[in-house]
Amino acid sequence: MGAAVLGARDLTGCEHRLALDNAARVTGTAGSEVESPDARRRIEAATAHRHEVIATITAMLAEQAATVVTIDDALPYRERADRTAAACAAGVDWIFWATLPTDVERGRRGHAEALIRQGDGYVPLIVVNHRVTNPAKAGRDPSEPATLRTSGLARWAPRPDPTRTSRGNKRDTMRLAQLAAMLADLGHPPAPERGAWAGGVIGTDADCILVVPLGATMADYEATFARRRAIAEGSIATAPRRINQCRSCDWWPDCEQELIAADDVSLVIGGNGTSMLADAGITTVSQLADYRGAPPADWSGHTSFRDAVVQANCRRAGVSLVRRLERPRVQRADVEVDVDMESFGERGAYLWGTLLTENTCDEPVLYRPFVTWDPLPTVDEGRAFGRFWQWLTERRRTAHREGKTFAAYCYSQQAENRWLRGSADRFAGIPGVPTRAEVDAFIASPEWVDIYEAVNENFICPNGKGLKKVAPVAGFAWDDPEAGGEASMDWYQAAVGLDGSPLDVSQRARLLRYNEDDVQATKVLREWLSSDEILELPTVDDLLR
Repeated sequence: MGAAVLGARDLTGCEHRLALDNAARVTGTAGSEVESPDARRRIEAATAHRHEVIATITAMLAEQAATVVTIDDALPYRERADRTAAACAAGVDWIFWATLPTDVERGRRGHAEALIRQGDGYVPLIVVNHRVTNPAKAGRDPSEPATLRTSGLARWAPRPDPTRTSRGNKRDTMRLAQLAAMLADLGHPPAPERGAWAGGVIGTDADCILVVPLGATMADYEATFARRRAIAEGSIATAPRRINQCRSCDWWPDCEQELIAADDVSLVIGGNGTSMLADAGITTVSQLADYRGAPPADWSGHTSFRDAVVQANCRRAGVSLVRRLERPRVQRADVEVDVDMESFGERGAYLWGTLLTENTCDEPVLYRPFVTWDPLPTVDEGRAFGRFWQWLTERRRTAHREGKTFAAYCYSQQAENRWLRGSADRFAGIPGVPTRAEVDAFIASPEWVDIYEAVNENFICPNGKGLKKVAPVAGFAWDDPEAGGEASMDWYQAAVGLDGSPLDVSQRARLLRYNEDDVQATKVLREWLSSDEILELPTVDDLLR
């Protein structure tokens, strides 16, 4: 197939996709390079974030004596590489939009948002559109040495940082490792940081450079690179296997048909579980469905082994939901509020939708949105959040004052909790915005109920546990057939004219209807969970008998 040249994208993710992509490039046939609207939106957001961060650092460097070269990223690849090489040879302190020469012999290509001169070498710096750190736990012992190191944005000066923990990202680490290896080959290796190479990464918060140690990573990188290059060149065969990335891969329709034809067990069990099952001689859905022995040694799939067997039986029998318990349980209250938040990438949360149900009287069910139509990011996001929190808190206090029970519900609280906490941090001081402590107390209280967790506790869901997978089983249907997270991003861009998009205010009503449907779906699902209709579903024992 010929010598392959790998970029950072090729070092992680699906090996079969790498093989198919490279084969398609060699033969000139269509590959998986066509971007979906969602992928294109992520790329555009990441590009905008990178430019914003580089502009910020450049402005900070203008106040220093550092030498700076900014490579025009619109230039052809070879010209960018030549200009980067010239800047390195000249010992420039900061080189933005650096492109390293493609190494055809070793099969590597790479680019960095910046190269930072340290001694005779350069530290690679990348800018990514995801979070790279989390705040350290509040109860951390201050005398405990900090293992994580960060640096200021405009000066490479790593120092211990006890206020944060690293989120870890293999793709970022592999990209930095490849850049470090290429710089070393060019005679500009990264200066040692605590005895080993290091790189830097700036995430969405863009308030520091996370120092990424590469010493222990380089051996893993070299082994990964060698295997991946052999796959791309066709000397190591691959086969399809269903993983999370399949949902956004253009090869999936072909792979899915191949897996269905083979009755492949990855159709119900993904990740490392598939390999463990194969080691036990279980490679098909039918084999797993019929299995009644002990779990394979060291089973560590994403679900219990019994659940894996049940999921295989569900697929074979065409069952979409199975009861774990004879009588499913879900928390109910006199006053119930369903909550759904809408955000746009990392820019912020523009809408908090609520649905109020008073079960002790004949009051109508009321949907109420708290929204800003100012393009994100905007301080009006904080004002909308403050109004939402005031309203929710008043409903809660009133219920307590009247001797009624109260519960607020969401579906998969991770996103809501993130923006509850983030909004409290970012908009402190705006009327109605709570303190972080108040938000944390609410999240920890029994009155904040995650229906996703209730579904997980009560059911095995072979088709997935997402709201749009489970609510239809309860009889709910969304008003808009195109409703979904991906579509809502396009609607929002049009609704506010984001980043120069044509303004279409009619999309605002569409977003509100979509949000209302989401809270209605949560309400329908939890009420169905506590009804006798749920007893019509088979139990695990029914399925395995």
